Parts: sequence; structure tokens; C-alpha cells
Amino acid sequence: MTDLPGRENDPNENPFAMFGDPEQIAAAMRQFADMLSAPQSSGPVNWDMAKNIARHVVAAEGDPSVMEGERRQIVDALNLADLWLNEATALPSGVNNPQAWSRSEWIEKTVPVWRQLCDPVAARMVETMSGALGATGLPAEAQAMAGPLMGMMKQMGSMLVGQQIGQALGSLAREVVGSTDIGLPLSENAALLPGGIAAFGQGLETPAEEIRIYLALREAAHHRLFQHVPWLRAHLLGAVEEYARGITVDVSALEEQLRGLDVNNPEQLQQVLSGGNLLKPEETERQKAALARLETMLALVEGWVGTVVDGAADGKLPSSVALAETVRR
Repeated sequence: MTDLPGRENDPNENPFAMFGDPEQIAAAMRQFADMLSAPQSSGPVNWDMAKNIARHVVAAEGDPSVMEGERRQIVDALNLADLWLNEATALPSGVNNPQAWSRSEWIEKTVPVWRQLCDPVAARMVETMSGALGATGLPAEAQAMAGPLMGMMKQMGSMLVGQQIGQALGSLAREVVGSTDIGLPLSENAALLPGGIAAFGQGLETPAEEIRIYLALREAAHHRLFQHVPWLRAHLLGAVEEYARGITVDVSALEEQLRGLDVNNPEQLQQVLSGGNLLKPEETERQKAALARLETMLALVEGWVGTVVDGAADGKLPSSVALAETVRR
């Protein structure tokens, strides 16, 4: 390339710079390939594609398998935490078959609950979008002809929602430490992620064992509460479903984002598909009320867990107060 005018003295010129950042292009092409190759979904979310994209996200920063020594440390911490909790609450144990997961395993094992949480919202979004952009107002003959198009529209909506959920799950998997970080148990088994615990402890002047036991206390406390207060989980999921019933999509904004989209431009595709705004619903007063109920219940759950964990750790973990403050932040 140095024989081109103006480049004689630029030996470090990247001949492929005109195409943009190779890593970004590769990431965009992987996402686009997932969309094209994903099997058709019978539901509102293409979960096969969502899981593939989420795994790509965590693999990009490394996701080593859990070693046997790490697994033993996690299992021992959860069992010890469960014994300590016996002194702090009358609720019986909720820990059965304690486990240690990698980030990819967290994605795979928590998807069934994510489906319960996301499908009602996604179904309403896809239904609203396809109905608004479909054959509304057309003559009966035109509506019949538009049937296959409507099916394709719903399939595309399922893929778009799956893409966005996959991005979100992949990002969340890099931050979580167990199966209950969002306030709901995402698995029937108590579990912690060695990678998540290590990331949580970075910069803390606290022994790794104390950090592991404190996070095990929180994990075990959540499982006690949800296993022995059976209406609580259904109440929280009901708030999510109530939120979903009021969803509407700003179709004009959707059309504006899709207008002029160049499918041959990987960077533009990545920006639009991962921006989180493509299917962003409009929030109604009904939804705000449902969201307020959900936030209130999650705050009550967190308050109970924090109180029980503080009681169980008192006199046993010297750094429990500092760790509780770190969790709150």
C-alpha cells in the first residue's frame, strides 16, 4: 500500500482500516449469522438464538470451566452458610444439591425462569408490532394474501427480541455471583459462580474465604425464603405479567429506526440490534403501577435477606458489615 500517493511515509498504515474495527465487524457478523441460522421459534422469543448470543458475549471476555477445587469450595461455603442460617431464621433449609457454575452454565440453567419472566412481555411486544405493521385496514382479499407476511413478521419479531435478550443475559452473566442476584431464584438449586465471586472481590481488602461465605449466606437465605413462602414467587411473576398486559409499541419510532437500514453494513446492524431501543415499549400508568408493586416486593425480599444474613454472620464473619455495604452499593 505504500506505493499509493500520500502513503509513502506511512509504513504502519493498516490496509483494512477502511472497513472499521475487525473485532466489532466480527462480532456483528456472528450476531447476524446467528439470526440467519437460528431455527424458527414457536414462541415470542427465539431462545436458541438468545442463548447463542449470550454465550458469545461471555466468551468474548473469557469463561473458564469451574475446576474441581473451586467446586468444592463453593459447595462447602453453601453448606456452612446453611448451618449458620439455622440460628437466624425459623424457616428450614432451602439448599439442596448446591452447585458451582461457569457463566455459560448460569445462562443455560437459568433460561427456563427467564422464559417465564420474558415471554409475557415479549409476546405482547411482538403481537403489537406485527399487528401495527401488518394488514390492519386492508381489504379482506389483501389480508388473506398478507397471511404469510404476517407470519414472517412475527418470526422476525421473535428473532429481534431474542437478540436483545441474548445481549442482556450475556452482560448480566458477567456480573452475577449466584442464582438469586435479581431477587428471584433463577434455579431450584443454590449455586454460586467462582468467576463472579472473584470479580466481586476485586479491590476489596477482605479474605476470599469470607467473601465466598458471605455471598453463600445471601444465596442460601434467598432459597429458604422462596421455597417456604410459596406465594411469593407467584406474586412476583404475576406483577411481571400485569406489566406485560399494558404494553404498547411506538410503531412510528420503530419504522423510523428500520427506515434506511443497510443490511450490508455490519456496524450499523450491530448498533441497531444491540442498542436496546428497537422494540422499546411505551410505559403506561398501568405498567408503572405494576412496576412499583414489583419493586416494593423485591425491596421487601432484600430487606428480609439482609436482616437474616446480618444475624447469621454476626460474630462469625469479621468483615460482614463491610461486605453488606458493598452489596448495597
